[in-house]
Parts: sequence; C-alpha cells; structure tokens
Amino acid sequence: MSARGVDTSTNLGGIALRNPVLAASGTFGYGSEFAPFIDLREIGGFVAKSLTLEPRFGNPPPRIAEVASGMLNAISLENVGVRAFVEEKLPLIPEGVTVIASAFGTEMGEYAEVARRLSESPRVAGLEINASCPHVKSGGIEFGQSPEVLAELVRSVREATKLPLLVKLSPNVTSIADMARVCEAEGADGVSLINAVQAMDVDIETRRPLLKNVLGGFSGPAIRPIALRMVWQVSQAVSIPICGIGGILDAEDAVKFLLCGASAVQVGTANYLNPKATVEVAAGIAAYAERCGLARVSELIGALELPGS
Repeated sequence: MSARGVDTSTNLGGIALRNPVLAASGTFGYGSEFAPFIDLREIGGFVAKSLTLEPRFGNPPPRIAEVASGMLNAISLENVGVRAFVEEKLPLIPEGVTVIASAFGTEMGEYAEVARRLSESPRVAGLEINASCPHVKSGGIEFGQSPEVLAELVRSVREATKLPLLVKLSPNVTSIADMARVCEAEGADGVSLINAVQAMDVDIETRRPLLKNVLGGFSGPAIRPIALRMVWQVSQAVSIPICGIGGILDAEDAVKFLLCGASAVQVGTANYLNPKATVEVAAGIAAYAERCGLARVSELIGALELPGS
C-alpha cells in the first residue's frame, strides 16, 4: 500500500510485489550498487545481473555506446558466477527486498543447473531465464528464436526449480505471441518482454563499428513502441502474467505498459541516466492511479480502450 492510500501491490507469476516496478537485469548490478541512491524497499524489487555457473568475462571494449534515443551494448553477460552471487552479493541486500535472479547458459544443462543452485537460496523470490541476449557468441538469442528449442529450454529449467519462473523473450522473432504460447505450455509462470533489439552503428571517421563485437543490443526510448506492441500482442495470446520492458523513462511510459496488459514493468536503460529512476516511476504510477480515482494500481492492467469499444 502506498503512502497515498492507493494499493500498489501486484503479483507477477507467483512473485508478490509491493509495487509493479522492477529494475531490469544487466542495468542494476547485484542491487547493492544502487543502495547509496535509493531505498531498495521502495520499489517492487530487482532482477539481478544474469548469472552463469562459473564467473564469465565479457566482450572486449568498446562494448557500450550512446546512440540516438538509446544505447548499444555488447557486455556479453559478464558476471561473478552463481556461487559468488549467493555467498557474497545476496547478503548485502536488505531483508524485505524482492530479488529475482536471472539464469543464463550456453547449453541447456547449464541453464538448469544455474536454476537449481539459485533455488537453494531462500533470498531468491523467483527466476528469470535469459533466453534472448542478442550479443553473445553462443546461447542467448539462439535459444529464444526457435519455438522447439525454447520449449526444450523452458521444460528443462521448469524441472530444475519450483520457484516462480519467468522467461525473458527476444523481440528478434517473427511472432512474439507464438513464443509466449510456448513458454506457457511448458510451465512458465510469466514472460518478460522485450529484451534489447539486435543492432549496430558505425563511426564514419574510423569506418569501424562502434562496438568491438560489431553487433549489440539496442535499448532505450526508441524501442518503446515496439515493446508496447509486443506486450499487447502477448496479452491477447496467453493468460500468464507479463512483465513489460523497453524504454521506460518515467511513470507515463510505465502506465502505457500496464494498460497494454503488463502486470509489472522493468526499468533498464533509464538507470544509467538517473539512479533514482525506479523509485520515481513507482511513485508516479501511484500518483496517476490516485488522480484517476483508482483504489488499486492493478486496475490499470489491460485497461486499454480500443477504437470502437
């Protein structure tokens, strides 16, 4: 319940959130990095940086670049590994903060084992499968572009954990609704969408790509209309909850995702611009609901009014 008297709580596939705002994986570190700037208990929670079984080194620089209305990145999921996350990073997070862990692998078995190990920690409230990273050499996007492969992946991880399970989907597919149906059929509790759009840019003075990896993930406000379209399409196709992601800078952006059918949202690129973005978005959603005379923020979910309705 917010201080304004509006009930801001929501449920994301079995994960109870005090408000519908999460920080997106890869943009919020392991949570403690933002503790000097915000009270982590004022947001719904955060999705930690994607984890592999062993520590992983990322791509060589340059691996991040600012572009028009967004950013490119090809970090390649550099992380400390599951063991260090559980033993060193999680203890730094205050009690009462909802932590969703993100699992990644370069093969099916690795995803499942990461999920199994994370499930042993009582501090992890849920898992998000990163099946859509657009800038790694193996794994990631290739798991999220084939319905058959995605089905096998979700099935494998579902067997490895009883925690609420979200699947982060790639926009780089022909039909996002079909991919969401696959996730639902294989036991996923929700879907997160969208991940970054595969893209590149060029420096004409050096005649080289901006990123050493050439290709990267494009995120930021420019992809928001794409993300909104996909969230709405998926909301028409499945009954499991959706976490909307893509170019959310403020509360107005977030409300659009809720109206299109998202039960919660993730703030990503905005965290680089403003470390208080998540808290400000959460407060702004509550203020909007109050201004509209709503008792609960959840009344906004799927409340889009279509032409002729």
